[in-house]
Amino acid sequence: MNDTIRKQSLLIADDEPLARERLRRLVDELPDYRICGEAGDGDAALRLVAEQHPDIVLLDIRMPGRDGLAVAEKLNDMTHPPAIIFCTAFDHYAINAFDVQAVAYLLKPVRREALAEALANAGRVNRVQLQAVQTGASGTQNRLVARTHRGTEMIDLHAILYCAADHKCVTIHHDRGETVTDFTLKELEQNYPELLLRIHRQTLVGAHHITALYRGKDGHYRIQLGNQDTELAVSRRHATDVRNRLSQA
Repeated sequence: MNDTIRKQSLLIADDEPLARERLRRLVDELPDYRICGEAGDGDAALRLVAEQHPDIVLLDIRMPGRDGLAVAEKLNDMTHPPAIIFCTAFDHYAINAFDVQAVAYLLKPVRREALAEALANAGRVNRVQLQAVQTGASGTQNRLVARTHRGTEMIDLHAILYCAADHKCVTIHHDRGETVTDFTLKELEQNYPELLLRIHRQTLVGAHHITALYRGKDGHYRIQLGNQDTELAVSRRHATDVRNRLSQA
């Protein structure tokens, strides 16, 4: 099998020639992907998708005629839709973007590292699983939309293992890696009390991932998370809450 067959195909849809050129240059630097076409508006993007059947579409939001969100809705009606990565200069469409099942939302100018990570995630995300977490009228009840230095990311709340505070940042550890956000632990705890449990002044955990609470020889409490090798310290004041949650499981 040659390299062309192994590479995932990408379609770029953006009305700005310079933006398309930049994305093409970034993709050309990545070994596992190839560009199968470019479109300058939404209707052209839909025609090319029907012709080329790309694995992934790099999609701008503001375009002449049919915009990127409308294009995404049409793509999702397909039997085998491509993964969608939005590349845009506007950050306020993020929730709308994830409502149409975008894998990632990158802000321009798109950085090579951010694009490489988004493309890798597009290859890993099972689209049936992605649809399953989109429930409720707005489609955002089981997802956390986090603004990061890479842009805006969607995190499945049930995939969060734990959240750790360090100085002014909170790092969310989940099944696809780590995401540093400007959320506070207090905000996360108050917004998702059924899913995230406080175990320490600096730590929240995904409650349904807790499999054991034990007290070490040093007298300190610790928990074990699911099938992970991760063990986290539990403060004495929160040990009772952990016990109660385990008893309800």
